[in-house]
Amino acid sequence: MTPFSLPASAKINLSLRVLGKRADGFHEIDTLMVKLPGLADQLQFSPADSFSFSCDDPSLPTDEQNLVVKAAQAFAVAARPSVQCRISLTKHIPHAAGLGGGSSDAATTLIGLNRLSGEPLGAEQLASVAAGLGSDVTFFLAAGAARCSGRGEIVQPAASPPPLPVLLLKPAFGVDTASAYGRWENSRAIPGIGYSEQSHAALTFINDLERPVFEKFIFLAELKQWLLHRTEVAAAVLCGSGSSLLAILHQLDDADAVIAAARHELDPTLWAWYGTTEGEPQ
Repeated sequence: MTPFSLPASAKINLSLRVLGKRADGFHEIDTLMVKLPGLADQLQFSPADSFSFSCDDPSLPTDEQNLVVKAAQAFAVAARPSVQCRISLTKHIPHAAGLGGGSSDAATTLIGLNRLSGEPLGAEQLASVAAGLGSDVTFFLAAGAARCSGRGEIVQPAASPPPLPVLLLKPAFGVDTASAYGRWENSRAIPGIGYSEQSHAALTFINDLERPVFEKFIFLAELKQWLLHRTEVAAAVLCGSGSSLLAILHQLDDADAVIAAARHELDPTLWAWYGTTEGEPQ
């Protein structure tokens, strides 16, 4: 088989409710997620005599700590072939940003290896392997929006919203997801910061992880309030566990002005991306 590449799209949470802590230590959630096809890592799969993995981001591990390697190992156990291929990962999605980059890479690895191996695993088997890798991994196996529950591994297709003009802003630091959930129960709201639901385009935007994350990283709370005061912004919310902030714009053409102002007034090193969410799956 000739080498091939697959995109691994980022995701955003339009809403994220934390319903309580489970007996297994995870948290019960209800979240509506959509993909950002314009923001994606790229994975290249090449036949080889043995398995190898490389990544263009030197800050990321390339051993069993990386979800791509974990996914390859889990696929080999489930499908029972030896995984003989070379996978190279080109990163575009920032790490520890709440955008699902690692989970998307893992799901795309499963899809690519299944294709490379002649499709030995069906959709249900792939979903089972994905669920064992991480809470968000199953979501990335299928196209379109989804409402995810349980610890995130129960995925129900949802009607995709119309394409939304999206702006993402992220400071240089990241947020550890486990730490964000671990602080949720005993966290407190910061006075003057808005945490309530926002409505726009027949959608509700809210994130219950803002309280624990903002309490520890007050700059993210300030960034959200700054966005909400911009006339170009229709809604703003923490994306996943952060550290990205998601702003829904009235017009995508305003993104450059908002980015320039944010870098001038808040942090000149802010990472930024803008584009649209996908509409109905093709």
